[in-house]
Amino acid sequence: MSAVHSLGPSWFFSLPLAFTVALVAEPSARAEPGATGLVYHPDYLLHDTGPRHPERPERLKALMAHLEDVGLLTRLTSIEPRTAAERWITRVHSQDYLDELGEAVRNAPTQLDPDTPVSTESLRVAKLATGGVLAAIDAVMAGRIQNAFVAARPPGHHALRDRAMGFCLINHVAVAVRYVRERYGLERVLVVDWDVHHGNGTQAIFYEDPSVLYFSTHQYPFYPGTGQVSETGAGDGLKTTINVPLPAGSGDEEVIRAFEERLLPVADAFAPQFVLVSAGFDAHRDDPLAHLALTEGGYRRITELVMSIAKRHANGRVVSVLEGGYNLDALSRSVEAHVRALAGL
Repeated sequence: MSAVHSLGPSWFFSLPLAFTVALVAEPSARAEPGATGLVYHPDYLLHDTGPRHPERPERLKALMAHLEDVGLLTRLTSIEPRTAAERWITRVHSQDYLDELGEAVRNAPTQLDPDTPVSTESLRVAKLATGGVLAAIDAVMAGRIQNAFVAARPPGHHALRDRAMGFCLINHVAVAVRYVRERYGLERVLVVDWDVHHGNGTQAIFYEDPSVLYFSTHQYPFYPGTGQVSETGAGDGLKTTINVPLPAGSGDEEVIRAFEERLLPVADAFAPQFVLVSAGFDAHRDDPLAHLALTEGGYRRITELVMSIAKRHANGRVVSVLEGGYNLDALSRSVEAHVRALAGL
């Protein structure tokens, strides 16, 4: 079981790493029902992507400092992450692929593809990120919190069964789907992906799986080139994939309409028992890597719409996992809006 405790004040970020790890592991009182959890660990900063890479440790430093500055850290319940067991990771990824990642980090620094560098700590950190999502699920299922946001890196939704890509090593949300279904016996899981880049890895893993409803809004045509409207699933999973590709310049109005008109009716028919969110904030109008135009208000509204689905069908159970978002100020403000909506603030 994961420890649940109150988040510390500003001096948390200035302490030596070993001491902050000890603080993260310290247990405390059970959270009040309906609380919102936050998963973070200082080791998430140790995935070193090198100079000038957009997916950098400063992303987490900035958003955590911002949540503290606006007084949100004391309103959230901290969830201690753990290293995910390989038996859960290999429900999604092949053992050969994990062995390849292990070899890559032993030879680090190196590149898995032109976009995806790894350092000596990268695989350990990725497993800790996956474990943070699983710890959040455990806390939600135990009733210690209502929902949670996982502030972890590296991101995951581009990772395929046998391939890293797009900054992603392990597909945390995909592992979480397998975990919540097999560990807790749930039959239907909704995955909502609002990253500006289509979550090709998550889609591919569940493309023929009728137990997973995958919904994505994303810029198109754009990296990674998948996510057309015609991609709706296959076999038993036909019509359980919903893609809403959006042209450059689309903003709050277009994205909110997609959630209201394309997601809500299908999700209500599907009746998910758990909701996972691939929460990328790179669709923000100030993000440097893409060309959509969401605002903080837009992120709050789509969070509220996802929560409405969870409240109707899943006892409010939502775990949201950080994916993209590369303008530090926009990322921080958008995460604040998202977390405030999760917490009902």
